[in-house]
Amino acid sequence: MKYRQYLLASAAAVMMTAPMAMAEDSPDPIVIPIHNWSSQIVMSHVVGQIFESMGNSVEYVSTDSQAVYESVRLGDVTLELEVWEGAFGKSFNEAVSKGGLHDAGDHNAVTREDWWYPAWTKEACPGLPAWEALNDCAAVFATPETGDKGRFLGGPVDWLKHDAERVEALDMNFTVVNAGSASALWAEVAAAEKTKRPVVIFNWTPNFAEAVWPGEFVEFPKWVEGCDKDPSVGPNPDATYDCGNPANGYLKKAAWDGMKEKWPAAYKTLTEISFTNPQIAEMAKLVDIDEMEPEDAAAEWLAANEGLWKPWTGS
Repeated sequence: MKYRQYLLASAAAVMMTAPMAMAEDSPDPIVIPIHNWSSQIVMSHVVGQIFESMGNSVEYVSTDSQAVYESVRLGDVTLELEVWEGAFGKSFNEAVSKGGLHDAGDHNAVTREDWWYPAWTKEACPGLPAWEALNDCAAVFATPETGDKGRFLGGPVDWLKHDAERVEALDMNFTVVNAGSASALWAEVAAAEKTKRPVVIFNWTPNFAEAVWPGEFVEFPKWVEGCDKDPSVGPNPDATYDCGNPANGYLKKAAWDGMKEKWPAAYKTLTEISFTNPQIAEMAKLVDIDEMEPEDAAAEWLAANEGLWKPWTGS
């Protein structure tokens, strides 16, 4: 809590030195959505506390990670801080096409979201990372839950990764089981590590896991624009989703169109904000490894990185 108190003191100092700039923004709260993975939760609190240091009021609401783009478009929430190309690009683009929200800039991060395995798994399936080798080794991933088929532990259903469609399109001998949360994915890997049990799960970068458990992404047929919509694109002419996810995806910010006029100072700061892969991984680590509460993790991260974020506020 000492970091939180420090930030509040900083906010008072900023308001004393720049009262005219603070008066530009509405006193209404900036509404920031919270989802179900650690980096997004901590980043939301990081940005919220930055806004508070500028004199703004902030409110956090738990929001579905796909439906949030409609909420931003309608102004029910103000922004979204982690638009992952692979997971949310479709929902984001559909909302943009309707009007009401826009691209508020990219983070300086490259994303990838796909099937992944910890390094010890390769001993049981040496042909990895090729997806064909994974399919040939399906029996080593079988569980009582999946019978003679391999088990792939996917992310929460609302992340809409289309893993079942890929399994069907590529005729894979796997059954997709969805985890209830990101923490359930990490629990699966941690449990498998004890006996070096082969596992394949949904994973993404940036996050803390790559520093804790070295591993690799499965290499599926390369993503080609349209392979998720047009059956003629990709190796299976009769199916969509016969490809991997983009290997070099974007990580964007989205904003309600009305934010710029209602909170001009906060909006300008939002457009300046840009986090890197290591910075995002560190945010997640504070919660997932160090077991801090998101609010405290955000405050600690801000206290350790003043030289980065204070220029974004103009102070």
